Amino acid sequence: MKFLLHLTTAVSLLAFAGGANAAEHVVQMLNKGEKGVMVFQPNFVQAAPGDTVKFVPTDKSHNAESIKGMIPEGAADFKGKMNEEITVTLDKEGVYGVKCTPHYGMGMVALVVVGQPINADAAKAVKQTGKAKAAFAELFGQSVAAK
Repeated sequence: MKFLLHLTTAVSLLAFAGGANAAEHVVQMLNKGEKGVMVFQPNFVQAAPGDTVKFVPTDKSHNAESIKGMIPEGAADFKGKMNEEITVTLDKEGVYGVKCTPHYGMGMVALVVVGQPINADAAKAVKQTGKAKAAFAELFGQSVAAK
């Protein structure tokens, strides 16, 4: 019985310690940033499984939404409300494409790579509109350089 109690305590401590190692990445949603107008800053995040990404509407009229076909298999889609902060916990390894719905065509996109970019080819194949196409080409280049 004593062994079982010690085992339960050890497992609980390990589970708690694993959660304590998770990082939080903060991404601002801006009308004007270091890379121009209507941007996520930073627009590229390298994360580990279990990390969270907090999208903060620093300026009004922005949201953060996952892009269909640009998230790992089995990962949950997410869509933040306009002018509201959204925090997403990313448990699945892979590439996550993110857009601001009203400014997507203006290139307001971000790329989050969690662990290994196992779905990068499928994410790259998603058809983009407007300036988002060039923005993602640059972001995928950063993801290769980050390896």
